Amino acid sequence: MRIAAIYDIHGNLPALEAVLQDIALAKVDLVVVGGDMVAGPMPPETLECVLNLTLPVQYIQGNADREVIAQKAGADAGAVPEHVKAITRWVADQLLPEHIQLLASWPPTLTVAMSGLGEILFCHATPRSDTEVFTRVTPEDRLVPAFEGLDARLIICGHTHMQFDRMIGKIRVVNAGSVGMPYGDPGAYWLLIESSVQFMHTLYDRTHAAARILATGYPQAKDFAAHNVLQPPSEAEALDAFAQMM
Repeated sequence: MRIAAIYDIHGNLPALEAVLQDIALAKVDLVVVGGDMVAGPMPPETLECVLNLTLPVQYIQGNADREVIAQKAGADAGAVPEHVKAITRWVADQLLPEHIQLLASWPPTLTVAMSGLGEILFCHATPRSDTEVFTRVTPEDRLVPAFEGLDARLIICGHTHMQFDRMIGKIRVVNAGSVGMPYGDPGAYWLLIESSVQFMHTLYDRTHAAARILATGYPQAKDFAAHNVLQPPSEAEALDAFAQMM
């Protein structure tokens, strides 16, 4: 069995299309979408692209998906910067009611059994929270409570948009990286899981992708094209920013 884990697409349809070409070449048996699919410049197109796959696909919900659902329901976003609220409102307005129902049906975690690797638990950030922030350099003792008491030997996560592979207690935790909003070298990041876990990095025409994004009505299209497609923040910059959040 081969699984492709694609996380944090964030409405970046050109990046997703490139990754799906590589996934087709890899002849996977299952695609796992690890949350935060639509919150970005091309929400319905990105969702429909995955829905039209002939491969089996399973989904989990990310924090941005949850926030879009809440926005559509008229719920208060709470203490969120106004520019983030504006983005969430715009994304929610692009989606049809059936899209929202689909997002709402996705579970927070997913477990898949694989020969050789045992039970794999897929979650967005940690098994207990879709917003918990940790990276490859977060001290282990701070993370043990988030992962204790679990049967899975391997956990696949995302949320912080940087790939890593580390141990937390006796559990191996691998971050899939981000398809649509990476930190580090430009491109789209994902995982290929078979008898081992392989870090994948798909390159695509970022100049053309930026032009497509600029042609949308996305409120932050210029910033997204410049800083999430053409030249993302470095890993060092991202680690520093996340360190200030923890």
